[in-house]
Amino acid sequence: MITPEKFLNTLQSEGVGFFTGVPDSYLNGFCNYLLENMASDKHVIAANEGNAVAIAAGYYFTTNTVPLVYMQNSGMGNALNPLVSLADRYVYSVPMILLIGWRGEPGTGDHPQHKTQGIITSKILEMLEIPYVIAENDDGKLEEQTKWAVRTAKENKGPVAIIGRKGVFASVKKANLVDSQYPMSREEAIEIILDTLPGDTIYTATTGRATRELYFLREKRKEGHQYDFLNVGSMGHASSVALGIALADKARKVVCLDGDSAALMHMGALTMASKTDVPNMMHIILNNGAHESVGGQPSAGQLVDFTEIAEGSGYKTVGKAVTTAEELISALHQLELAERATFIDVRIHKGLRGELPPLCISHEGLIQEFMKELQEKD
Repeated sequence: MITPEKFLNTLQSEGVGFFTGVPDSYLNGFCNYLLENMASDKHVIAANEGNAVAIAAGYYFTTNTVPLVYMQNSGMGNALNPLVSLADRYVYSVPMILLIGWRGEPGTGDHPQHKTQGIITSKILEMLEIPYVIAENDDGKLEEQTKWAVRTAKENKGPVAIIGRKGVFASVKKANLVDSQYPMSREEAIEIILDTLPGDTIYTATTGRATRELYFLREKRKEGHQYDFLNVGSMGHASSVALGIALADKARKVVCLDGDSAALMHMGALTMASKTDVPNMMHIILNNGAHESVGGQPSAGQLVDFTEIAEGSGYKTVGKAVTTAEELISALHQLELAERATFIDVRIHKGLRGELPPLCISHEGLIQEFMKELQEKD
């Protein structure tokens, strides 16, 4: 791993003084160093990658200085629109450094949801005519690459990318930030939901720990996986998958087990509750206020009132966030017979169960089992 301090010092010496983006496990060493060492008006964790590109553009317009935007390569899709219609040289010519974690790099054996993105990462940059360099895992060589990137961004008046392979910008071990603000863990909350709702309820679980914990809870309970959709990629879209299922089968209870960071990433999806008739859908946010799966960086999840936002978007709620097992059980029962889509903000504490194994699954097998369950009930 490179030394984050030296990388940051090089960027700052070249005039880069503003940082924004979405945390990534391949970049967590640098992201956490920014969190600890940059003022809040110089480092902003964005809701999604497109949001970050636009924030960076606004900062450039005001200061005429080159910003840095960090992201996992899976977020390049979110960033694509502002990159080609805002920062592009044919539009407003915004120089910026894109620091991109390279999940799914060919030959590295990453999870299937990263494979295609890994293959096309450099191809997307080439198609967009964004110059890039693959970061060297050496402080001296990376310093030269960084200087080239900033100089090129200024000369071209456009984005330049630094691609980070596994281990270059990441800490050897992810931080496990545990707090005691709320009594329930995510796993405990999920098990309470499984125990309280009907046994044939359909679940969509968001990207990250929610998918793993749901999967291994089923294993522990000696239950099948036919009721569960594990949204291992496409962060922020688990609730939309749930909506599609709920629309197609209104006789079945459909629950989205969402995360606060994922919900914030595409919060416009919440408004679909005002446009669709899905009283069988329940949207539950397991809210620990953190990007926990990639390093524990803070989100805005516990700073916003999800319940009020959900009510304004057309959901039926219990009027407040729930914080205990008893409150969660009560909310599940209160909303059981609602005549429209329902929503619960479940406040949980931070912390990862360290012994939970990686999720090694057959995506094809799981989706076939899941679809068979849904279609046999039609």
